Amino acid sequence: MKVHKFTQMLAARDAVLVSVERTEGSVPREAGAWMGVFSDELVGTVGGGQLEFQAIAQARQMLAGEGGHAGGVELRFALGPSLGQCCGGVMVLQFEPVDGSAVAMLHQRLSATLTPVALFGGGHVGQALVTVLARLPFAVRWIDSRDEVFPDTVPTQVQTEHSDPVQAAVADLVPHSRVLIMSFSHAEDLDIVAACLLRLRERDDLPYVGLIGSRTKWASFRHRLQARGFTDAELARVTSPIGIPGVAGKEPGVIAIAVAAQLLQMRDAGV
Repeated sequence: MKVHKFTQMLAARDAVLVSVERTEGSVPREAGAWMGVFSDELVGTVGGGQLEFQAIAQARQMLAGEGGHAGGVELRFALGPSLGQCCGGVMVLQFEPVDGSAVAMLHQRLSATLTPVALFGGGHVGQALVTVLARLPFAVRWIDSRDEVFPDTVPTQVQTEHSDPVQAAVADLVPHSRVLIMSFSHAEDLDIVAACLLRLRERDDLPYVGLIGSRTKWASFRHRLQARGFTDAELARVTSPIGIPGVAGKEPGVIAIAVAAQLLQMRDAGV
């Protein structure tokens, strides 16, 4: 969502893209984090505090043609007493003046940092998940066999897709997609899981296949999938129930946050 907002604003006026080039030690944001600085507005963050205050000041000097860095620059910030912060690490920030001519390039470049998620199911939990994931570093492909199930407007990081049969969409998912399965039908869920397992057998490029439901549901699915010829090792690739352990609530919003947290844990672990 912030990528779209930044490039949309950039089409009308100039900005400086401030991005974290590299880091050392304890820091508030990771390499690749970015912030778009306009003369009177901001999109994104590189960590807050004095670090961000000084980065914004530097960027706005560049926008005003001051400071002698019109072509861009890298600056090193030590997060210690001199900066009024006690993280103790170092961040190298890149300051890059950009204008409307860079919109397409920046949209592609900044969107490439988003992790692909394939969400099967437009029900209550699916809708809650879309709301949560749209504010996180994920690009969501939202799939259902019922075309009328999707809302009229969705966040810019979400693409809706009608697929009938729904499991047919598995074949052309973006490689390394995280798959979440929560359709309105257990029969559809089973077919989607089977399609994912076949893709894993052929290409091994889906790092996470998560199925909503109880342990009883998964036990039933295991039996049926074994009858279809899938091995125990293949079935072990499916996560069910989904979400981080210890969150017991079953409200759609609670499930959505637990699942989003699990995806973030995997992303941070490089899975």
